[in-house]
Amino acid sequence: MKVAVACDHAGFPLKDIVIEMVQSTGHEAVDLGTFDTKSVDYPDFAEKIGKTIQDGQTERGILVCGSGVGASIAANKLHGIYAGLCHDTYSAAQGVEHDNMNVLCLGARVIGPEIARVCVQAFLEASFSHEERHRRRVGKIHAIEDRSIRT
Repeated sequence: MKVAVACDHAGFPLKDIVIEMVQSTGHEAVDLGTFDTKSVDYPDFAEKIGKTIQDGQTERGILVCGSGVGASIAANKLHGIYAGLCHDTYSAAQGVEHDNMNVLCLGARVIGPEIARVCVQAFLEASFSHEERHRRRVGKIHAIEDRSIRT
């Protein structure tokens, strides 16, 4: 699977760790930046990740900023992007299995390298369950998304 990875300046310290984890689990990482600690704006990187998923260039994304909150908010503004802020393995896996999450958001100022590694692994190993109750709920999310576009 191709996985887009991006961060702002605050997330930069975890980016190489995330990329290494993506690659070590047998997936291809697509590095969308940033490439140093010079101040940048996380919405720009959330949009980059989202567009690669929308265009079919990548299947999932991992987005890192200081807290993970801003990145998650920004990514969720893009149609078809379902980003979740996760700082534990249960949420990282369950977000995919139950909610069909396609972008994992991490807060580099909240978690360290080891938690980042296990969250990335849990996210990448998970797949949507397709259980009826989860399909129904995700369908309702899609309906909300579609209604909001028309208004």
